[in-house]
Amino acid sequence: MVRVSRVLPGSICEEMGVVVGTELLTVNGRELADFLDWEFLTADEELIIEARLPDGEAVIYEVERPEGEGLGVELAPPTIRRCANRCEFCFIEGLPKGLRKSLYVRDDDYRLSFAYGNFATLSNVKERDIQRILEYRLSPLYVSVHATPWEARKVLLNNPRVPNIVDQLTRLAEGGIQFHGQMVIVPNLNDGDVLEQSLTDLWNLGDAVLSVALVPVGVTQFSHLYDGKPMDPENSGRILEAVERWEARALADRGDRWVYGSDELYLLAGRPLPDAEHYGDFSQIENGVGAVTSLRQRVYAGLAELPRLDGRKIGIVTGVSMAPLMPELLDAIAERTGAQFSLIVMENSLFGPTTTTAGLLVGADIRRALADRGDLDLALIPAETINDDGLFLDEERFIALRETLPMPVYPSYDFIDVLKLEGEPSLTGRRAA
Repeated sequence: MVRVSRVLPGSICEEMGVVVGTELLTVNGRELADFLDWEFLTADEELIIEARLPDGEAVIYEVERPEGEGLGVELAPPTIRRCANRCEFCFIEGLPKGLRKSLYVRDDDYRLSFAYGNFATLSNVKERDIQRILEYRLSPLYVSVHATPWEARKVLLNNPRVPNIVDQLTRLAEGGIQFHGQMVIVPNLNDGDVLEQSLTDLWNLGDAVLSVALVPVGVTQFSHLYDGKPMDPENSGRILEAVERWEARALADRGDRWVYGSDELYLLAGRPLPDAEHYGDFSQIENGVGAVTSLRQRVYAGLAELPRLDGRKIGIVTGVSMAPLMPELLDAIAERTGAQFSLIVMENSLFGPTTTTAGLLVGADIRRALADRGDLDLALIPAETINDDGLFLDEERFIALRETLPMPVYPSYDFIDVLKLEGEPSLTGRRAA
């Protein structure tokens, strides 16, 4: 069902009489299933749209619109396709009981892969979906490959019915569809020979595979894979050696690196992170590939925007994995601003000590970090810890939490975004909204 959630003022649809709640049924005789149909089928300049108004009245709109002008409606979110797999490493499988219901929704939707860059396994894709991807040329897609050998993939996804990913990608590649792939590496399941075969299969798809990210498995203390230890440096190093072999081949044959290790692999292996040039357009940054390097770029590029903050005492809350990388950045900011920085490194109290990402810290961690720090003038916390509704993963509400703390607290993506405002007299001492 395609239903209107907003009509833009002054738009074609407002002039036609479309209102919120209108159900859009067909365009030029073709039935609408979701937002993709609407986006692609309304690309023509002459349209006949069948619809049903909220009161049940059936209407037909005949539209002739100027080239490039939008129709002016926003659609209600589609029903998300759920994942039928039970991946050994799935983060949702490692959540504790009792969190808000939305956290347990496992999407696996090729439409969201195209629209928003979400990774999908394609394990629930049917023939009609393949035809749709090809017709609408939904490219690039973001695909959770994990392993190409069929038996290994069945084990990894805990799904004996999972289709052959090589067959799927080959068919789509032949239709002109391109992909970014990811592989979450689980020791003894898809490293070693399985990893090599997977990279070989993806390489043989040619230009259809734009990039591949290798990410170490990360499990919480609630996962059955949990052993209290992160991936060890030896395993991380071996994966990076595979990355380097394939990078060298790709650079020689294709002119780009093609395969990338996540930042976490470098940190676990104790290796320095590559520079910005290594990552090109940072196409896999949402996978943690080049995220730290991008942060460094933004910090150094933004230093000139920072005011003097002489004598201000600023707390920086972060996770265990980022702790070794912070002093370099904070020293540069301190030199520019004159502020004094206190780095506060927190272990994750909800997910356990192997979950070291700053963005997964919870409200209780922020409270523990800052409740007794009356010496600070302000504090910055990772903005990624809070969702669009202002909630931490443990249900703490940021607005409520900050009121209990002895200093103003600001969510920040790169320090610069907040600190460049601190020199404005009207904002000094403010609490974050």
